[in-house]
Amino acid sequence: MSIQSQVAYSTERANRYIAENKGIVNPLYRNRYHASPPVGWMNDPNGFVQYQGAYHLFYQFHPYDAKWGPMHWGHMKSTDLIHWEDLPVALAPDQAYDRFGCFSGSAIERDGKLYLLYTGVTEADEEGVHHQVQCLAVSEDGLHFDKVQQNPVIPIAALPEDASQIDFRDPKVFEHEGMYYTVIASKASDETGQILLYQSEDLVEWEFASVFLKGTKEQGIMWECPDFFQLDGKDCLIFSPMQWPQDGDDYQNLNSSVLAVGEVDWTTKQFQPASYQELDHGLDYYAPQSLEDDKGRRICIGWMQMWGRDFPTDTLGHGWTGSMTIPRELKWVDGQLKQYPIGIEAKLVQQGENSRIITLEDAKETIPGIEGDCGLLTLKVDTSELDNLNIYLRENENERTVVSFNKEKNELGIDRSTSGIELKGEEATPPVSRKVTLAGDRDYLELAIYLDHSSVEVFERNGEAVMTANVYPTEEATGISFECSGKAVFEEATFTPFV
Repeated sequence: MSIQSQVAYSTERANRYIAENKGIVNPLYRNRYHASPPVGWMNDPNGFVQYQGAYHLFYQFHPYDAKWGPMHWGHMKSTDLIHWEDLPVALAPDQAYDRFGCFSGSAIERDGKLYLLYTGVTEADEEGVHHQVQCLAVSEDGLHFDKVQQNPVIPIAALPEDASQIDFRDPKVFEHEGMYYTVIASKASDETGQILLYQSEDLVEWEFASVFLKGTKEQGIMWECPDFFQLDGKDCLIFSPMQWPQDGDDYQNLNSSVLAVGEVDWTTKQFQPASYQELDHGLDYYAPQSLEDDKGRRICIGWMQMWGRDFPTDTLGHGWTGSMTIPRELKWVDGQLKQYPIGIEAKLVQQGENSRIITLEDAKETIPGIEGDCGLLTLKVDTSELDNLNIYLRENENERTVVSFNKEKNELGIDRSTSGIELKGEEATPPVSRKVTLAGDRDYLELAIYLDHSSVEVFERNGEAVMTANVYPTEEATGISFECSGKAVFEEATFTPFV
């Protein structure tokens, strides 16, 4: 019998542990305006939903260690998507059908109640196999959840023939024309990813509807964390494939987050993709989940880490690991996806924009008033006579993170090779830099760069291109400087610290 099967996990035990230990975590790398766990380990966002006037974010949570472990559901809420209030743990692995983990899932409101649909990892069967099944918990107050007696509501018996019983997870529930549906990640017998679709009238009794989308050998070995929604009249499916092959500058990480755009044939209940694109061209972005709020905004948030790499806050014994990205509003503008960062601007202390134009030519300079390690750097640069521009962030004498622009190649890049602690991983070559080719010519470069204590998020032109990376300087690193070959004319350069 394993150690885990002997441990009596419960939400009460988890909440006591958090109360006793949250005050002793090391805050050195804790982000200020990104959702992070009070203690322990955080990964995938779960149950991202608006309920009773607040945004609720659940997440994969191991409270007892800064490493991945027996999965619970942590819980926090916010009214502005920037300040998060920790709430009691929502789910613990305390039943036979979820004894080895309450894995990822989603939330939906029905008749004033909040329903959580999640993956339970079962106790081992006679052959020592842990199956993955789908389970349901319900709350009348959004704080305390009861697992339904009918669990698992989607057992392994409901799987189609060509689907793994141990890779069947991450249900994302939605409503369409009076029927509830959920997309669930699955692995087929040929070691490819696929998305299954189930339907229900009441969220309790479910039936298999279709293989919603089947992957190919060229599209990774397993797809995780699917999310289906309509955006500006387009049918969209987000998923996170493992080992999607590299394609030029795209899919450079071991695991990726992909947006497929197409159309659902609701007669066959199958998704017909027309295009695929990577959502974030940085180094740390996985398992995004979205909601539609009462303002009609499609808001997406992702895990700001990557599997198979070092986690310095664990290695250093800081007692916590993991953060979420800034929430982003997704929109189609002139046929292009834009990801607008939301929430933070209202909470920044405005220092005043530079009223004068600053010109650099074949030089490396600082700009007065532009420095800091936690805030928003906004730039608008005339690049008509520029060759290359390097922006040095979190800079000290020995360390820096570099955001670069190559005018001839029209490439935006990020490089953390000298940012501080080296982040090694399963990749043959340590992941230190990425780049993306921008759409159209750029006589003006417009950047919004969000800095926090261990993260950099770069948004180009309101999110036509986005690059996210974790960084861990080993010394104080608040410097920001600019280096160019050719002429860079800064029509706007503002740093607004978060306080």
